[in-house]
Amino acid sequence: MSRTQDKEAILKFSFTRSQGEFRLDVAGNFGSGITALFGPSGSGKTTLLNCLAGLFRPDSGEIVLHARDLYRDTPKSFVQPEKRRIGLVFQDGALFPHMSVADNVMYGWKRTPEGERRIDVDHVVELLGLRPLMERSPSSLSGGERQRVAFARALAMSPGLLLLDEPMASLDARLRGVVISYLRRIHEDLGIPMIYVSHSISEVLALADDALVLSDGKVVASGRPSRVLLDPAVGGMFQDDPIENLLDGTVMEAGGDGAPGRVRVGSSEVVTPPTGQSVGAPVIVALGAEEIILATEEPTGLSARNVVSGSITELEPVADGIYATVDVGVPIMVALTQGAVVALGLKRGQDAYLVFKSSSIKLLEAALVG
Repeated sequence: MSRTQDKEAILKFSFTRSQGEFRLDVAGNFGSGITALFGPSGSGKTTLLNCLAGLFRPDSGEIVLHARDLYRDTPKSFVQPEKRRIGLVFQDGALFPHMSVADNVMYGWKRTPEGERRIDVDHVVELLGLRPLMERSPSSLSGGERQRVAFARALAMSPGLLLLDEPMASLDARLRGVVISYLRRIHEDLGIPMIYVSHSISEVLALADDALVLSDGKVVASGRPSRVLLDPAVGGMFQDDPIENLLDGTVMEAGGDGAPGRVRVGSSEVVTPPTGQSVGAPVIVALGAEEIILATEEPTGLSARNVVSGSITELEPVADGIYATVDVGVPIMVALTQGAVVALGLKRGQDAYLVFKSSSIKLLEAALVG
Protein backbone atom coordinates (compact mmCIF):
# COMPACT_ATOMS: atom_id res chain seq x y z
CA MET A 1 0.00 0.00 0.00
CA SER A 2 1.35 3.44 -0.90
CA ARG A 3 2.02 5.75 1.99
CA THR A 4 -0.30 8.23 0.27
CA GLN A 5 -3.16 5.91 1.17
CA ASP A 6 -2.33 5.78 4.89
CA LYS A 7 -5.59 6.02 6.85
CA GLU A 8 -3.81 8.47 9.19
CA ALA A 9 -3.50 10.96 6.32
CA ILE A 10 -2.56 14.47 7.41
CA LEU A 11 -3.65 16.23 4.22
CA LYS A 12 -6.74 15.32 2.19
CA PHE A 13 -8.12 17.27 -0.74
CA SER A 14 -10.51 16.90 -3.63
CA PHE A 15 -11.38 20.03 -5.54
CA THR A 16 -11.72 21.79 -8.87
CA ARG A 17 -10.48 25.21 -9.94
CA SER A 18 -11.07 26.84 -13.33
CA GLN A 19 -8.86 29.55 -14.82
CA GLY A 20 -10.04 30.54 -18.27
CA GLU A 21 -9.89 27.38 -20.39
CA PHE A 22 -7.67 25.56 -17.87
CA ARG A 23 -9.40 23.39 -15.26
CA LEU A 24 -7.63 21.75 -12.31
CA ASP A 25 -9.46 18.67 -11.05
CA VAL A 26 -7.43 16.91 -8.35
CA ALA A 27 -7.63 14.63 -5.33
CA GLY A 28 -4.96 13.51 -2.89
CA ASN A 29 -4.50 11.82 0.47
CA PHE A 30 -1.10 12.23 2.14
CA GLY A 31 0.68 11.30 5.34
CA SER A 32 3.57 12.83 7.25
CA GLY A 33 6.35 12.28 4.69
CA ILE A 34 7.67 14.23 1.71
CA THR A 35 5.33 14.14 -1.28
CA ALA A 36 6.64 15.07 -4.72
CA LEU A 37 4.34 16.97 -7.06
CA PHE A 38 5.53 16.21 -10.56
CA GLY A 39 4.40 17.07 -14.08
CA PRO A 40 5.19 19.14 -17.16
CA SER A 41 4.89 22.92 -17.28
CA GLY A 42 1.26 23.98 -17.32
CA SER A 43 0.01 20.79 -15.69
CA GLY A 44 -1.36 22.64 -12.63
CA LYS A 45 1.35 22.14 -9.99
CA THR A 46 1.62 25.77 -8.90
CA THR A 47 -2.16 26.22 -9.04
CA LEU A 48 -2.51 23.24 -6.70
CA LEU A 49 0.01 24.73 -4.23
CA ASN A 50 -1.74 28.11 -4.34
CA CYS A 51 -5.09 26.46 -3.57
CA LEU A 52 -3.60 24.55 -0.64
CA ALA A 53 -1.95 27.74 0.67
CA GLY A 54 -5.20 29.70 0.33
CA LEU A 55 -3.87 32.11 -2.31
CA PHE A 56 -6.46 30.73 -4.77
CA ARG A 57 -9.99 29.66 -3.87
CA PRO A 58 -11.26 26.43 -5.50
CA ASP A 59 -14.63 26.35 -7.25
CA SER A 60 -15.84 23.25 -5.43
CA GLY A 61 -14.63 20.42 -3.20
CA GLU A 62 -12.68 20.32 0.05
CA ILE A 63 -9.21 20.73 1.58
CA VAL A 64 -8.57 19.25 5.03
CA LEU A 65 -5.26 19.57 6.94
CA HIS A 66 -4.76 17.91 10.34
CA ALA A 67 -8.54 17.21 10.49
CA ARG A 68 -9.26 20.95 10.05
CA ASP A 69 -11.32 22.20 7.12
CA LEU A 70 -9.35 24.81 5.18
CA TYR A 71 -11.87 24.91 2.37
CA ARG A 72 -15.24 23.28 1.83
CA ASP A 73 -18.02 24.18 -0.58
CA THR A 74 -20.82 22.52 1.45
CA PRO A 75 -21.21 23.83 4.08
CA LYS A 76 -19.18 26.78 2.89
CA SER A 77 -15.92 27.46 4.72
CA PHE A 78 -12.63 29.12 3.73
CA VAL A 79 -9.65 29.75 6.02
CA GLN A 80 -7.59 32.79 5.04
CA PRO A 81 -3.94 32.13 4.03
CA GLU A 82 -2.44 33.80 7.10
CA LYS A 83 -4.49 31.53 9.37
CA ARG A 84 -3.64 28.23 7.66
CA ARG A 85 -0.18 27.82 9.20
CA ILE A 86 1.23 26.57 5.89
CA GLY A 87 4.80 27.49 4.97
CA LEU A 88 5.48 28.33 1.32
CA VAL A 89 8.97 28.54 -0.22
CA PHE A 90 9.33 29.80 -3.80
CA GLN A 91 12.11 29.30 -6.36
CA ASP A 92 13.89 32.54 -5.50
CA GLY A 93 13.21 32.54 -1.75
CA ALA A 94 11.15 35.78 -2.03
CA LEU A 95 12.78 37.34 1.06
CA PHE A 96 11.81 40.80 2.28
CA PRO A 97 14.69 42.91 0.89
CA HIS A 98 14.35 45.71 3.48
CA MET A 99 14.71 43.29 6.42
CA SER A 100 17.79 41.62 7.84
CA VAL A 101 18.10 37.84 7.86
CA ALA A 102 17.06 37.85 11.53
CA ASP A 103 13.96 39.95 10.81
CA ASN A 104 13.02 37.73 7.87
CA VAL A 105 13.29 34.64 10.05
CA MET A 106 11.29 36.19 12.88
CA TYR A 107 8.53 37.52 10.61
CA GLY A 108 6.39 34.38 10.74
CA TRP A 109 7.21 33.62 14.37
CA LYS A 110 5.92 37.01 15.55
CA ARG A 111 2.65 36.44 13.69
CA THR A 112 2.07 33.01 15.20
CA PRO A 113 -0.02 32.99 18.40
CA GLU A 114 2.15 32.13 21.40
CA GLY A 115 0.15 29.02 22.20
CA GLU A 116 0.71 27.65 18.67
CA ARG A 117 4.49 28.07 18.57
CA ARG A 118 5.79 24.49 18.42
CA ILE A 119 9.19 25.15 16.81
CA ASP A 120 12.06 26.91 18.57
CA VAL A 121 13.54 29.57 16.29
CA ASP A 122 17.03 29.14 17.76
CA HIS A 123 16.86 25.46 16.89
CA VAL A 124 15.91 26.29 13.29
CA VAL A 125 18.75 28.80 13.03
CA GLU A 126 21.24 26.18 14.21
CA LEU A 127 19.65 23.48 12.06
CA LEU A 128 20.15 25.54 8.90
CA GLY A 129 23.53 27.03 9.86
CA LEU A 130 22.26 30.62 9.80
CA ARG A 131 23.91 32.00 12.95
CA PRO A 132 26.73 33.83 11.06
CA LEU A 133 24.23 35.40 8.65
CA MET A 134 21.66 36.88 11.01
CA GLU A 135 22.70 40.54 10.71
CA ARG A 136 23.20 40.49 6.95
CA SER A 137 20.78 41.77 4.30
CA PRO A 138 19.25 39.47 1.67
CA SER A 139 21.11 41.31 -1.10
CA SER A 140 24.44 40.15 0.35
CA LEU A 141 23.53 36.44 0.38
CA SER A 142 24.32 33.72 -2.12
CA GLY A 143 21.49 31.76 -3.75
CA GLY A 144 21.93 28.85 -1.37
CA GLU A 145 21.98 31.15 1.66
CA ARG A 146 18.78 32.90 0.54
CA GLN A 147 17.00 29.57 0.22
CA ARG A 148 18.10 28.53 3.70
CA VAL A 149 16.72 31.80 5.10
CA ALA A 150 13.47 31.21 3.21
CA PHE A 151 13.21 27.74 4.76
CA ALA A 152 13.85 29.20 8.21
CA ARG A 153 11.22 31.93 7.76
CA ALA A 154 8.65 29.32 6.73
CA LEU A 155 9.57 27.00 9.60
CA ALA A 156 9.52 29.75 12.25
CA MET A 157 5.73 29.96 11.95
CA SER A 158 5.47 26.33 13.17
CA PRO A 159 3.68 25.19 9.99
CA GLY A 160 1.56 22.10 9.80
CA LEU A 161 2.64 21.72 6.18
CA LEU A 162 5.54 23.01 4.08
CA LEU A 163 5.00 23.72 0.36
CA LEU A 164 8.15 23.93 -1.76
CA ASP A 165 7.78 25.30 -5.29
CA GLU A 166 10.93 24.14 -7.12
CA PRO A 167 13.29 25.43 -4.40
CA MET A 168 16.38 24.34 -6.37
CA ALA A 169 15.39 25.74 -9.76
CA SER A 170 17.36 28.98 -9.32
CA LEU A 171 20.46 27.35 -7.78
CA ASP A 172 23.56 26.15 -9.58
CA ALA A 173 24.27 22.41 -9.69
CA ARG A 174 26.86 22.41 -6.90
CA LEU A 175 24.27 23.60 -4.37
CA ARG A 176 21.78 20.80 -5.07
CA GLY A 177 23.45 18.52 -2.55
CA VAL A 178 23.34 21.17 0.17
CA VAL A 179 19.62 21.85 -0.29
CA ILE A 180 18.79 18.13 -0.48
CA SER A 181 20.68 17.60 2.78
CA TYR A 182 18.86 20.44 4.51
CA LEU A 183 15.44 19.26 3.33
CA ARG A 184 16.14 15.75 4.61
CA ARG A 185 17.34 17.20 7.89
CA ILE A 186 14.30 19.47 8.30
CA HIS A 187 11.93 16.56 7.78
CA GLU A 188 13.82 14.11 10.00
CA ASP A 189 14.43 16.60 12.79
CA LEU A 190 11.15 18.52 12.82
CA GLY A 191 8.75 15.98 11.33
CA ILE A 192 6.95 18.51 9.14
CA PRO A 193 5.16 17.04 6.12
CA MET A 194 6.18 18.59 2.80
CA ILE A 195 4.88 18.85 -0.74
CA TYR A 196 7.80 19.33 -3.08
CA VAL A 197 7.39 20.52 -6.68
CA SER A 198 10.17 19.59 -9.08
CA HIS A 199 10.85 18.92 -12.76
CA SER A 200 13.76 16.65 -11.79
CA ILE A 201 13.02 12.96 -11.36
CA SER A 202 16.44 12.55 -9.72
CA GLU A 203 15.53 15.03 -6.97
CA VAL A 204 12.15 13.38 -6.52
CA LEU A 205 13.67 9.92 -6.14
CA ALA A 206 16.26 11.27 -3.69
CA LEU A 207 13.78 13.06 -1.44
CA ALA A 208 10.20 11.88 -1.71
CA ASP A 209 8.23 9.17 0.05
CA ASP A 210 5.31 9.55 -2.35
CA ALA A 211 4.60 11.17 -5.70
CA LEU A 212 1.57 12.77 -7.32
CA VAL A 213 1.81 13.25 -11.09
CA LEU A 214 -0.28 15.91 -12.84
CA SER A 215 -0.99 16.33 -16.53
CA ASP A 216 -3.44 18.83 -18.06
CA GLY A 217 -4.93 19.61 -14.66
CA LYS A 218 -5.63 16.01 -13.67
CA VAL A 219 -3.92 13.42 -11.48
CA VAL A 220 -2.57 10.70 -13.77
CA ALA A 221 -0.62 8.68 -11.20
CA SER A 222 0.17 8.55 -7.48
CA GLY A 223 2.12 6.29 -5.15
CA ARG A 224 5.74 5.29 -4.50
CA PRO A 225 8.05 7.51 -6.60
CA SER A 226 10.20 4.76 -8.12
CA ARG A 227 7.09 2.99 -9.36
CA VAL A 228 4.98 5.98 -10.34
CA LEU A 229 7.62 7.97 -12.20
CA LEU A 230 8.95 4.99 -14.10
CA ASP A 231 5.51 3.92 -15.29
CA PRO A 232 5.53 3.88 -19.12
CA ALA A 233 2.30 5.91 -19.09
CA VAL A 234 4.15 8.68 -17.23
CA GLY A 235 7.59 8.23 -18.75
CA GLY A 236 7.07 10.59 -21.67
CA MET A 237 7.05 13.51 -19.25
CA PHE A 238 10.73 13.07 -18.38
CA GLN A 239 12.21 11.02 -21.22
CA ASP A 240 14.94 13.61 -21.74
CA ASP A 241 15.81 13.75 -18.04
CA PRO A 242 18.50 11.14 -17.27
CA ILE A 243 18.10 9.52 -13.88
CA GLU A 244 20.87 10.27 -11.43
CA ASN A 245 21.26 8.55 -8.08
CA LEU A 246 21.82 11.20 -5.38
CA LEU A 247 23.27 9.32 -2.43
CA ASP A 248 24.38 10.44 1.03
CA GLY A 249 28.06 9.73 1.58
CA THR A 250 30.85 10.31 4.10
CA VAL A 251 34.44 11.05 3.05
CA MET A 252 36.83 8.31 4.16
CA GLU A 253 39.87 9.49 2.17
CA ALA A 254 40.11 12.94 0.62
CA GLY A 255 42.47 12.02 -2.23
CA GLY A 256 44.45 14.52 -4.26
CA ASP A 257 47.90 14.72 -5.93
CA GLY A 258 46.93 11.91 -8.28
CA ALA A 259 45.28 9.77 -5.59
CA PRO A 260 41.52 9.11 -5.74
CA GLY A 261 39.10 9.78 -2.91
CA ARG A 262 37.07 7.20 -1.04
CA VAL A 263 33.52 7.74 0.18
CA ARG A 264 31.30 5.47 2.26
CA VAL A 265 27.85 5.02 0.73
CA GLY A 266 25.45 2.72 2.51
CA SER A 267 27.41 -0.37 3.54
CA SER A 268 30.15 0.08 0.92
CA GLU A 269 33.10 2.32 0.16
CA VAL A 270 33.40 3.67 -3.36
CA VAL A 271 36.42 5.10 -5.15
CA THR A 272 35.75 8.65 -6.33
CA PRO A 273 37.58 11.60 -7.82
CA PRO A 274 39.44 13.65 -5.17
CA THR A 275 36.76 14.96 -2.84
CA GLY A 276 38.12 18.37 -1.88
CA GLN A 277 36.65 17.67 1.55
CA SER A 278 38.13 16.60 4.86
CA VAL A 279 37.77 13.08 6.23
CA GLY A 280 34.34 12.66 7.85
CA ALA A 281 32.71 15.41 5.80
CA PRO A 282 29.28 14.69 4.29
CA VAL A 283 28.92 14.69 0.51
CA ILE A 284 26.26 13.75 -2.01
CA VAL A 285 27.42 11.13 -4.51
CA ALA A 286 25.78 11.70 -7.91
CA LEU A 287 25.91 8.61 -10.13
CA GLY A 288 23.91 8.24 -13.33
CA ALA A 289 21.79 5.13 -13.69
CA GLU A 290 23.14 4.77 -17.24
CA GLU A 291 26.73 4.76 -15.97
CA ILE A 292 26.39 1.48 -14.04
CA ILE A 293 26.91 -2.08 -15.28
CA LEU A 294 25.06 -4.86 -13.45
CA ALA A 295 26.59 -8.34 -13.10
CA THR A 296 25.16 -11.50 -11.53
CA GLU A 297 28.61 -12.80 -10.54
CA GLU A 298 31.51 -10.87 -9.02
CA PRO A 299 33.64 -9.67 -11.93
CA THR A 300 37.44 -9.47 -11.91
CA GLY A 301 40.15 -7.96 -14.08
CA LEU A 302 38.33 -4.68 -14.65
CA SER A 303 39.61 -1.17 -15.27
CA ALA A 304 36.57 0.19 -13.37
CA ARG A 305 37.52 0.88 -9.77
CA ASN A 306 34.16 0.10 -8.18
CA VAL A 307 32.45 -3.26 -7.74
CA VAL A 308 29.64 -3.04 -5.14
CA SER A 309 27.50 -5.98 -4.05
CA GLY A 310 23.80 -5.83 -3.25
CA SER A 311 20.41 -7.38 -3.86
CA ILE A 312 17.82 -6.53 -6.53
CA THR A 313 14.67 -5.17 -4.89
CA GLU A 314 12.74 -3.82 -7.89
CA LEU A 315 12.59 -4.26 -11.66
CA GLU A 316 10.48 -1.46 -13.13
CA PRO A 317 9.68 -1.40 -16.88
CA VAL A 318 9.93 1.88 -18.76
CA ALA A 319 9.24 2.70 -22.40
CA ASP A 320 12.72 1.76 -23.65
CA GLY A 321 13.97 -0.64 -21.01
CA ILE A 322 13.93 -1.57 -17.35
CA TYR A 323 15.24 0.12 -14.21
CA ALA A 324 16.59 -2.18 -11.53
CA THR A 325 16.82 -0.98 -7.94
CA VAL A 326 19.68 -2.62 -6.06
CA ASP A 327 19.99 -2.38 -2.27
CA VAL A 328 23.62 -1.82 -1.25
CA GLY A 329 22.70 -0.36 2.12
CA VAL A 330 20.99 2.40 0.14
CA PRO A 331 18.92 1.91 -3.02
CA ILE A 332 20.73 2.50 -6.32
CA MET A 333 18.91 2.57 -9.64
CA VAL A 334 20.47 0.97 -12.74
CA ALA A 335 19.26 1.42 -16.33
CA LEU A 336 19.03 -1.89 -18.23
CA THR A 337 17.73 -3.08 -21.58
CA GLN A 338 14.92 -5.59 -21.63
CA GLY A 339 17.22 -7.96 -23.51
CA ALA A 340 19.82 -7.81 -20.73
CA VAL A 341 17.21 -8.57 -18.07
CA VAL A 342 16.02 -11.62 -20.01
CA ALA A 343 19.53 -12.84 -20.85
CA LEU A 344 20.70 -12.56 -17.25
CA GLY A 345 17.47 -14.00 -15.86
CA LEU A 346 17.18 -11.13 -13.39
CA LYS A 347 14.54 -11.28 -10.68
CA ARG A 348 13.71 -9.59 -7.39
CA GLY A 349 15.74 -10.87 -4.44
CA GLN A 350 18.67 -11.87 -6.62
CA ASP A 351 22.24 -10.97 -5.64
CA ALA A 352 23.94 -8.53 -8.01
CA TYR A 353 27.15 -6.57 -8.43
CA LEU A 354 27.27 -2.97 -9.60
CA VAL A 355 30.30 -1.90 -11.64
CA PHE A 356 31.14 1.73 -12.36
CA LYS A 357 34.15 3.94 -12.94
CA SER A 358 35.26 6.50 -10.40
CA SER A 359 35.14 9.09 -13.20
CA SER A 360 31.38 8.47 -13.49
CA ILE A 361 30.88 9.94 -10.01
CA LYS A 362 30.21 13.59 -9.34
CA LEU A 363 30.57 14.80 -5.78
CA LEU A 364 28.21 17.49 -4.54
CA GLU A 365 28.74 19.52 -1.40
CA ALA A 366 26.34 18.51 1.37
CA ALA A 367 25.11 20.28 4.48
CA LEU A 368 26.79 19.48 7.77
CA VAL A 369 24.15 17.59 9.72
CA GLY A 370 26.04 16.72 12.90
